[in-house]
Amino acid sequence: MASFSLDIRTLRSFISVVETGSITETARRQGRTQPAITLQLQRLEDMIGKSLFEPDSRRQKLTDDGEMLLGYAKSILRMHDELLSRLLSPDIEGHVILGTPDLYSAYLLPAILARFRQTFPRVQVELRCALSTPLVSLVQRGEVDIALVTRMRDFTGGVLVRQEQLVWIMGEGQDTHLANPVPLALLPHGNIYRDHAIEALEQIGRKWRIACVSESVGGLQAAVFSGMAVTILAESAVVPGMRRIGVREYFPPLPKVDLLLYHAPGTPTPAATALHNYLARYLGKSAIDGDQTDSTVTANGTATDGATAGPPQKLQPAE
Repeated sequence: MASFSLDIRTLRSFISVVETGSITETARRQGRTQPAITLQLQRLEDMIGKSLFEPDSRRQKLTDDGEMLLGYAKSILRMHDELLSRLLSPDIEGHVILGTPDLYSAYLLPAILARFRQTFPRVQVELRCALSTPLVSLVQRGEVDIALVTRMRDFTGGVLVRQEQLVWIMGEGQDTHLANPVPLALLPHGNIYRDHAIEALEQIGRKWRIACVSESVGGLQAAVFSGMAVTILAESAVVPGMRRIGVREYFPPLPKVDLLLYHAPGTPTPAATALHNYLARYLGKSAIDGDQTDSTVTANGTATDGATAGPPQKLQPAE
């Protein structure tokens, strides 16, 4: 009898890599980093003592052992998810308003919300997209139940659930980054993405100008794809047709930003608690503390299987 057990989340990543043929795409869909997915696969191979992918294969081509594992992995996950749904969903119902910038609603949340719907089919989630600063005001007034936002410099409270690396982006096949001054597509004044872009360029003495201001990621994408401007985005939001700009192209390195989870004051409903804890669990899975083992999520969305399921970090008031 083997002295190890297969981790549910690792199996989920393995299936995704096979289906997409890409570690990069798997990382994007799961809201994680490429090294985290690679490490999962390496640990899986080390654990079972067998190679799962053919060496020197451009696309992730499976070995015979990999094909066998894939079949079993799909069956295990199907039964796992079905069991959770049947055990947990009857206990929770209600309506929850979730506020978040469209950047995160488009690239971080779809897979998580899809799983949440399967687990809690009687919970209705209303998604409200807006910029982070007004969303924090809305959740503090109780007009939004939960808000997932980017931490601005004057924010206090909230739960740190994830960090996102910022990257310089331009359109693929464009030479916008060579312009002097650099044309920028940015979020409105007061947004930390904008602040980091301008501060970083000024620190290295590069001239810049504003070519586009947009409250939505769609406007930034339009400016990038057309060759009008360079922008900065979270790494998870990089899509085909975009190209990252590196330090060797005379663009300064950028920091990570904090993603905070807020909930409205007062006693939350069971549905709001379930969604809040579900988001905290799956957004923060590997983004802050590194790769962790998977756990069961109980009827209120909390993790149940050990020390790795501890609560996300509580922020101190900003200075």
